[in-house]
Amino acid sequence: MADPKGFMTTPREEWPRRPVEERVRDWDEVYVPGALLPIVTKQADRCMDCGVPFCHDACPLGNLIPEWNDLVSREDWRAASDRLHATNNFPEFTGRLCPAPCEAGCVLAINQPAVTIKNVEVAIADRAWTDGFAPPRPPDRLSGRTVAVIGSGPTGLAAAQQLTRAGHTVAVYERDDRLGGLMRYGIPEFKMEKRHLERRLEQMRAEGTKFRTSTTVGRDIGAAELRARYDAVVIATGATAWRELDVPGRELTGIHQAMEYLPLANRVCEGDLAASPLSAAGKHVVIVGGGDTGADCLGTAVREGAASVTQLDIYAQPEAERDEDAEPWPTYPKIYRLSAAHEEARDLETAPSAHADARLFAASTLHFEGDGDGHVRSLHLVEVDARRRPLDGSGRSLPADLVLLALGFSGPDRADGLIDQLGLAMAPRGTVTRDADFATSARGVFVAGDAARGQSLIVWAIAEGRAVAAAVDRYLTGSSQLPAPIGPYDRPMTV
Repeated sequence: MADPKGFMTTPREEWPRRPVEERVRDWDEVYVPGALLPIVTKQADRCMDCGVPFCHDACPLGNLIPEWNDLVSREDWRAASDRLHATNNFPEFTGRLCPAPCEAGCVLAINQPAVTIKNVEVAIADRAWTDGFAPPRPPDRLSGRTVAVIGSGPTGLAAAQQLTRAGHTVAVYERDDRLGGLMRYGIPEFKMEKRHLERRLEQMRAEGTKFRTSTTVGRDIGAAELRARYDAVVIATGATAWRELDVPGRELTGIHQAMEYLPLANRVCEGDLAASPLSAAGKHVVIVGGGDTGADCLGTAVREGAASVTQLDIYAQPEAERDEDAEPWPTYPKIYRLSAAHEEARDLETAPSAHADARLFAASTLHFEGDGDGHVRSLHLVEVDARRRPLDGSGRSLPADLVLLALGFSGPDRADGLIDQLGLAMAPRGTVTRDADFATSARGVFVAGDAARGQSLIVWAIAEGRAVAAAVDRYLTGSSQLPAPIGPYDRPMTV
């Protein structure tokens, strides 16, 4: 604990964002470059090194947060990087994309603003790359065992890196033309520039991990054939079966799933397209769904030059402060948060018919109406109470040339035949079942991440990848020294 009084003398200060008018004209990350390092050491001083650090339990990775906070406050970046990478394969991803349940569990957050754990984490990660503290770590010797990992999202990449470093020969199969899963085509560039992903992939290649892109297991290669080719298989395909909105008018042209819309914008940033075929430019856009994916659509539509953008959230607007009775510390509270995209929409006044930040809360879609050509032109909604019952006289209509459905995901997509070809047992909610060792009903086949857990956070995805790697290593060799931060039935802290 470098400064015993740091939490009393230093206020919370976060990584500043670039001015809205500047950042909406490009796709670069929203934060001011270079503005984090000058403030982060004093912010790390705010960590109390409390006797029972609940931030450890709030994060499924078990990150050693007080330890690397202390090291950053002393500007020992190499040691901080070592402690950070001891529990997290990809801190540059989580430091940008995770909603930071660790900060909700910070002991200081009981009566003060929490330590800026997420900012300290990303500062360490970026400094590690700048100063060469994250070199490839190839194994000293090979085990002679082979593993196929299906899916290159955070779970698949974490599992592949752990197993490669343990000495196994690992090949990652990805159905898209580029690696990264939702981090590649689901996360907009302004939230995480893809150079961070490319840098980590190069590290993994140097360690010995093999990658096979544009290969759909179950279609381009049979699942049974793949299983016969490898000693073990890890399914890390994620939960990509999106939820639908079954209301009248859904068949109209111009209504798309968020994951049909976002990948095209990312492909423009990759240089594959000059413009997105679903561009929001000049259109009245309505986003159905109040979560992070909806906010990603919001920020994307603003940058594409939409005429207006409105986001619908079926839940009531949350309070600004934690409700200690309903969601006591250290659980992750549902409070009002202003993402970068909502800040942009507020300042640019993209939705004159909505609340200040472009969101309409407690709003449920009733139906769509179109023009004579079958294209959507308006969305009809109604306000609802806490039990989602319509409120009389609250119906209204919004202009809508483009509607984006951001309603979440129910489980893995079965259209490619992977699950059925292996004969895997499924849970009623649409996820793949597994036992305490992450094993499926097919011998030698393991499953991790959203495909088994259901839609979750990136920190849980990486924790699942690390844990399934330990299970596979144990299956192949009889024992394992790899860390397993969580079990398959662990869940976030809730009331």
